[in-house]
Amino acid sequence: MISIKLKNKTAAKVTKRLKSRARIRKKVKGTEERPRLTVFRSGRHIYAQVIDDVNGRTLASSSTLATKSKANNIEVAKAVGEDVAKKALSKDIKTVVFDRSGYVFHGRIKALADGAREAGLNF
Repeated sequence: MISIKLKNKTAAKVTKRLKSRARIRKKVKGTEERPRLTVFRSGRHIYAQVIDDVNGRTLASSSTLATKSKANNIEVAKAVGEDVAKKALSKDIKTVVFDRSGYVFHGRIKALADGAREAGLNF
């Protein structure tokens, strides 16, 4: 079970996201055959990792720091999704479970998922 300890000054929006993330992580598990594609979003960057939870290993990762693009956030997130999908496909990973980490499936998160799907990942 995942427990969350937060400081009293944590913003309500962040608290809500972390509670949602904990509920999602109870259900979403990454295996060797079907790893977990997880997303983290900050104000400037977006990060994606393909994780095997059984062995505790990151199999592939990408971020806006690696793409070095000057396009808008949606286009860059889509490029990150395509990049992480190419890296996963090179390691013979074709299907993943998508972990949105408590973020709403909209905007950059949706663009990343669409980019990964277009590049060949199934989820």
